[in-house]
Amino acid sequence: MLTDHDAQALLRAEHPDPFAVLGLHADADGRLWVRALLPGAVAVEVVAVGTGQRVATLTARGGTPLFEGPVPRRRQRFDYRLRITWDHGGSSVLADPYAIGPLLGDADLHFFAEGTHLRPFEMLGALPLTLGEGPHALAGTRFAVWAPNARRVSVVGDFNAWDGRRHPMRSRGSSGVWELFIPAAGVGDRYKFEILGAAGQVLPLKADPYARAAELRPGTASVVAALPPRRERAPERQVADTRGQPISVYELHAGSWRRHPDGRWHDWDELAAALPAYVAGLGFTHIELLPITEHPFDGSWGYQTLGLYAPTARFGGPEAFQRFVDACHAHGLGVVLDWVPAHFPTDAHGLAQFDGSALYEYADPREGFHRDWNTLIYNFGRVEVRNFLVGSALYWVERYGIDGLRVDAVASMLYRDYSRPAGEWVPNVHGGRENLEAIALLRRTAEVLGQEAPGALLFAEESTAFPKVSAPTFDGGLGFHYKWNMGWMHDTLAYLREDPVNRRWHHDKMSFGLVYAFSEHFVLALSHDEVVHGKGSLLTKMPGDAWQQAANLRAYYGFMWGHPGKKLLFMGQEFGQPTEWNHDAELPWGLLAQPRHAGIQRWVADLNRLYREQPALHALDCDGAGFEWLVVDERELSVFAWVRRDGQGREALVVCNFTPVPRPGFRLGVTGGAGAWREALNSDAAVYGGSDLGNGGQALAVQDQPAQGRARSISLTLPPLATLVLLPA
Repeated sequence: MLTDHDAQALLRAEHPDPFAVLGLHADADGRLWVRALLPGAVAVEVVAVGTGQRVATLTARGGTPLFEGPVPRRRQRFDYRLRITWDHGGSSVLADPYAIGPLLGDADLHFFAEGTHLRPFEMLGALPLTLGEGPHALAGTRFAVWAPNARRVSVVGDFNAWDGRRHPMRSRGSSGVWELFIPAAGVGDRYKFEILGAAGQVLPLKADPYARAAELRPGTASVVAALPPRRERAPERQVADTRGQPISVYELHAGSWRRHPDGRWHDWDELAAALPAYVAGLGFTHIELLPITEHPFDGSWGYQTLGLYAPTARFGGPEAFQRFVDACHAHGLGVVLDWVPAHFPTDAHGLAQFDGSALYEYADPREGFHRDWNTLIYNFGRVEVRNFLVGSALYWVERYGIDGLRVDAVASMLYRDYSRPAGEWVPNVHGGRENLEAIALLRRTAEVLGQEAPGALLFAEESTAFPKVSAPTFDGGLGFHYKWNMGWMHDTLAYLREDPVNRRWHHDKMSFGLVYAFSEHFVLALSHDEVVHGKGSLLTKMPGDAWQQAANLRAYYGFMWGHPGKKLLFMGQEFGQPTEWNHDAELPWGLLAQPRHAGIQRWVADLNRLYREQPALHALDCDGAGFEWLVVDERELSVFAWVRRDGQGREALVVCNFTPVPRPGFRLGVTGGAGAWREALNSDAAVYGGSDLGNGGQALAVQDQPAQGRARSISLTLPPLATLVLLPA
């Protein structure tokens, strides 16, 4: 009953509808036939489920691996298995994938094609499941992939000798989705998709865009993994407005925080045993991980990712990563992931030209290629691509209990002319430079997370003056909760690099941030980007000898923790790492045996402790009512002072001396109702490695003596290159 044309198309793996010819079919006379394409088989029998009785023997058609034969005395469809003898001498009994009907529902396909499917990861990818119940239930894996321009898609993997003829998939029509249930496939199996492009070319094998696990590089296969269950968010992690809460983030690269002596990475369980306790012990509120989604090249630090749904295999499987997240939560730490929707690498096994066409990327390189990183740019205007990206954001929050996402390179998404000369970019539909499709994606992401995962935070790495990055979408904003304050970071680091004798000429770099400090909800970020590519470490940016460098750094951290805005510090900088970060080696932990580095670490821990304990230092981080300059124009002395308030009557004073000159008897004009102040923190204390000059535990009485235009003042000693934090006595 099978034409030679159909048979040859099957053997060439070019048949447009394998389900129409493989499996169980009736001929024109009503007789049932079974047909199977089984390269490597030498004998095939059809056996009845339950009894195991042979009901038919299939014969190879013309010496090919295409087996077929009639089922004698049967007119009704029945459940069967194929008993196969292989050319290597083994045998197996397998269910026939082509006897199984479609599993994806029409509603799923409709919402996906519409771009409104909230959880595309539930329908696409490799999903282990069991069909039916009882003793004859059928376990296997449902594979589904979006490849609308493909002529044929096959699943290849460990379960079929990576032979694209064995498991061609079923097309689900105009949705562009292909699906197939393979009974032989299960958790842990490696797989890819073999795709015949629209032009008739067999593409390089493609990894699954929705894979939940992948093999360790240099391998590039996807790995069948269970869909993680939904994680219930603890009530304290559902706070919709965190602006009044202390947020202090420890940013880290999981592969280089610790290493084994032989250079091996610590896996997630080893990290879980040490990292959360360390970070919590330093008083941080959150851990932020550089991208841990699967990526082919270590040197990209994860920022060139091809597995937006898969934790990298470098540190263990998905279950191990879940245990790590749980360990962080057990120590009271939130977990933030770096998430990269801005670009993806061109590796042949990835998303580039996925079905032989520009599917995930813009076709025009003026829109679809990043010159800075030699990567491709997602087609943000395509609804299925938008579904892919928004679904990934929700997946990490909903399925792993992640507490927030930091979106990388937002500026490159917002502008079509980003890093492009005139004439080499495509304007938007209005002739402007804004990427309206990317803006719509970011807003959609914020809205979906706000609806489906209340309390999950969104941080933007955004370096331009684009308005309302951290405003809600209903107010015309992008919907982020916080924006990294890149201007503050650049200005203040430029000031700290100057020799103290020259700082008077750069005084405004330290104060300018307050001009715009409340235009967005800011995070003051000293991130990994500041300690790589020849920039040196934070410590070596500081001028002077070793003592002065450490003192400058402590004073700078005090300035930062006292300044309005949430905090972020990259690993190693909490103890004054003197070298640039090296992703191929662990942090120089041996430095903590030296009092100077141990003192910097203790200073960061105490800053975090006071920041968390004192509402005046965090409650109005994003509100101008929580800040007032006391000293802003002492250029000759390089002194700054301000008051922080919580809106409930509590206050804290921060005073910085950015010269190596001690200033006893410095008179500081004050406001508020406090009758006296005490020194709560002093970066020059001996315990931090300083000279131990300061005001000790004595109360500094407010006196009716004018200073800096105020009627009342206190007299205090300013240590050299130091920051003081004062609280009401």
